[in-house]
Amino acid sequence: MKPAAFAYHRAHDVADAVGLLSDLAARGREPKAIAGGQSLMPMMSFRLARPSDLVDLGRLRDQPGMTEIAHTGSTLRLGAMTTHRQVELARLGPDFAVLAEAMRYVGHLPIRSRGTVGGSLVHGDATAEWCMLALLLDAVIVAEGPNGRREIPAGEMFYGFYATAVEADEVVTEVRFTRAAPKAALTEFSRRAGDFATVAAAVTLEPRADGSLEGGRVVLGGVAPAPLRVPEAEAVLAGGAPGPELFAACGRAAAEAIDPRGDAQGSADYRRALTRTLVARSLGQAWERGDR
Repeated sequence: MKPAAFAYHRAHDVADAVGLLSDLAARGREPKAIAGGQSLMPMMSFRLARPSDLVDLGRLRDQPGMTEIAHTGSTLRLGAMTTHRQVELARLGPDFAVLAEAMRYVGHLPIRSRGTVGGSLVHGDATAEWCMLALLLDAVIVAEGPNGRREIPAGEMFYGFYATAVEADEVVTEVRFTRAAPKAALTEFSRRAGDFATVAAAVTLEPRADGSLEGGRVVLGGVAPAPLRVPEAEAVLAGGAPGPELFAACGRAAAEAIDPRGDAQGSADYRRALTRTLVARSLGQAWERGDR
């Protein structure tokens, strides 16, 4: 299919983009900003999304900081127009290596070369790697709008199916990852390489000096309308001895805590089974990778 008719606008900078979006919304239009277009355009082609206007953010790549990858103390800053491929090739250091490693799951090379960090977060797909990583590493999403700049914690970002806290007249300018995680991993299962994940699991581990665990974090994709933290699984890790038995118990706790919906990709029971396996696998990888 082809997209429904829409009007095209090209923004020159962030202020121009905000002005265009605000003006169009005030006139009763339904505009959408487009960055890499790797998620929005397929939805438009299937007419699952029918914006009246597209505001192209492509020229924002040339604006200062919009494609920058920078460390500030224990925080990693990514400009919103940074592509998945840029992150995949970047040397992020051990504290944020999971970001680069997770990019191999994002579609295929052409998609990673065009799609952007900010675009993925605003799109809000429950299986998107960036949405899960934002929850995992306490990201802060910075948006510019007609009322100025505001910061959105990842825990307040995702509402449900493709629904986020970013308003229609706002433009995301940067993402800050504030939680360093040298022991972290993301794994997922899809029917074919490059497909959307049926289920995905992202985890961190926090070891103590005596070899036990202070705790950890478990985030799932594909089991709820939005990426999901699972405190029931995280509670299993606290004070435990890291190893296959604890990681399997954590996987079971995660599977028992969720209430996934079945669809053409798999039944609810199938998603629970994948959750058990992927959580345990991610924890094992996180424990091993943290010693690099």
